[in-house]
Amino acid sequence: MGVELKPLVKARQITLHDLKGKVVAIDAYNAMHQFLSIIRQRDGTPLKDSQGRITSHLSGLLYRTANLVEEGIKPVYVFDGKPHPLKLKTLEKRKEIRKEAEEEWLAALEAGDIEEAFKKAQRTSRIDAEKVEEAKRLLDALGIPYVDAKREGEEQAAYMNAKGDVDFVASQDFDALLFGARKLVRNLAITGKRKLPDKQIWIDISPEEISLEKLLEENGINRKQLIDIAILIGTDFNEGIKGIGPKKALNIIKEYGSIDAAIEAGKVPEIENYEEVRKIFLEPEVNENYKIEWKEVDERAAIDILCREHQFSEERVRKAIEKYRKFAKSFRQTSLFDFQ
Repeated sequence: MGVELKPLVKARQITLHDLKGKVVAIDAYNAMHQFLSIIRQRDGTPLKDSQGRITSHLSGLLYRTANLVEEGIKPVYVFDGKPHPLKLKTLEKRKEIRKEAEEEWLAALEAGDIEEAFKKAQRTSRIDAEKVEEAKRLLDALGIPYVDAKREGEEQAAYMNAKGDVDFVASQDFDALLFGARKLVRNLAITGKRKLPDKQIWIDISPEEISLEKLLEENGINRKQLIDIAILIGTDFNEGIKGIGPKKALNIIKEYGSIDAAIEAGKVPEIENYEEVRKIFLEPEVNENYKIEWKEVDERAAIDILCREHQFSEERVRKAIEKYRKFAKSFRQTSLFDFQ
């Protein structure tokens, strides 16, 4: 879910073509949640194979990534590692939300309310170890690299971006900015027409670019202060203070300079573990021994995974694979990126 910073952010609308030739680190869990949420049947049922196994995440990885490489974008997926102990409370809450959504989905289906059923079903998505391994197998077959993070995928991606090994971090959440990502891209995995919640209105969703430097400059703060603002609002690692939103948090930090000073002045109450939360963002635990290398697509392996194991349309899969083949040709004569 991440921290709510949108009121403080001025994003620049871009197109996929604007990212041509750029290396983009994609928060894999974030993208997979989007695929599992959106790629569903009208009643909210996710795509499944003949054995009842969910395949929405594989469909998203295949076709959405194919659109990226067709534009000449160089994607790198980054998978979450072990969650920080302070995040366990948030994860438990998410489980409760999914369970409640599942009950409401079934109730809506029973009542014959298809629109409500789809809306509730979108909140039931879960990523388990099996889905992660399936995703990694498919990425290997497609020749698309991935990196395993020690902690948060956004944490790792931000490190790679700050280091200069990738040009952008792609995620729906703003947390990557707190971790020090210089350039964030939102809506990369869900570009296209989307229906507004509770309305019969469809809108075009386009990628948008957010610069950390501009965000800080426009709000007159530094990154440490941005982190303090996030802590006041609430992050995946702390609950924040009730009644304090982005604008109010910004005003507090600009007036007092830091959470420490605001607490000392009695402006805000003591926040449990706030110094540790701040440290999570300022001193991330990252995997420094990663490798980014795009390879030729292994067509046989991709067909086996998608068509033999999960009954995808072989004709459609081969059309998508052709995009990966052309992508591989585009860098075959140039040196592959190989960071260690």
